[in-house]
Order: sequence, then C-alpha cells, then structure tokens
Amino acid sequence: MASRTLARGANANSPVAVLLPGTGYTIHAPLLYWSGKLLAERGWHVQGVEWEVDAAAGPVSFVEEAVTAAFEDAPGTSRRLIVAKSFGCFALPWAQREGVAGIWLTPVLTSDDVTAALRNASSSHLAIGGNADEMWLPDAVAGTRARVVNVIDADHSLTVKNDWRASLSAQSRVFDAVSTHLDELAF
Repeated sequence: MASRTLARGANANSPVAVLLPGTGYTIHAPLLYWSGKLLAERGWHVQGVEWEVDAAAGPVSFVEEAVTAAFEDAPGTSRRLIVAKSFGCFALPWAQREGVAGIWLTPVLTSDDVTAALRNASSSHLAIGGNADEMWLPDAVAGTRARVVNVIDADHSLTVKNDWRASLSAQSRVFDAVSTHLDELAF
C-alpha cells in the first residue's frame, strides 16, 4: 500500500484529507475523485491511498495501518479528515479514537466494528449509503449523532441500476451533502 499527494494545500496551515478506497473502487473512481477535487478547490491538502488488500490481514488493522501511514506522509495538522469508500470505512474505529472527522461513503454496516463506531460517532461524521445496497443498514446506527444520508434507489456504488441520469443526479446529491458537511466542519 502507498499514499500519494493528489493536491497540495493552499498554504502551510491547510487542513489534510486522506482518501481511502474500497477493494475494487479506487481513488480515481467518481465518488472519491470528485470528493478530492471538491476538497482541493477549498484549499485542502489531499492524500490518496492506493492498496491491494491483504486477505490475511484483518480489515480494521489493515486500513488503520494505511490511514496512519497516509497522515504521516502528509503535512502535519490537527485539522484532519478521512473520506472513505466501503472497505476504507474500516478506518471508522481509528477515526473515533484519534478524533478525526470522516465522510463515510457506503460504509460496510454488516460489520460490527464499523457499525459500532458509526453508532457512537459525533456530528463531525457523515455517512452516505443507498437503500439498494445490502451492506447499508441505517437502522443499525439509529441514534448516532453522525449525519446519515440515505440515497433512494442507489446501490453500493451510489448509482441507480440501468439509469445513468438518475445515477448522475444521485451522485450530485452526494457531493452536495459532502460540501454541506465540510461547511459545517468549518475547517
């Protein structure tokens, strides 16, 4: 696994975001690519992680090692954010322990580790999933202080089956929610 700079911060005090991919969803795929562009336009330093998942490693420890290394590769700051897709959301327990805000795109809510962390998350976290995704179980995190967005008819890629226009509209709503969340974080 490795991380690389996708966008340099506007100045030495810029906040830092780490993008964590899924197992088959890279940092160049739409949800992470456009999230990175949105952050870069706001002056953030954006660090992207690329990996081949080690099946022998547990998902939480594997992802925690990657996110720790990515933040070490980026400029030091207390203003940090994780934007993760699916498998990358196994960083949720780490983010909670470290006090790092997060945007969790299609978190794997069939995992007890991810579900417990999201259930106990603060308002500095945003979770987005689609009701056509079998791994998106928003009732499992009822009572969380995190903002939870349910995208109607969207699958695990937050697209709508056999409807590119509806998919584009759904993803546009996702980026609106990401933008609003960033505004509320006041980084």
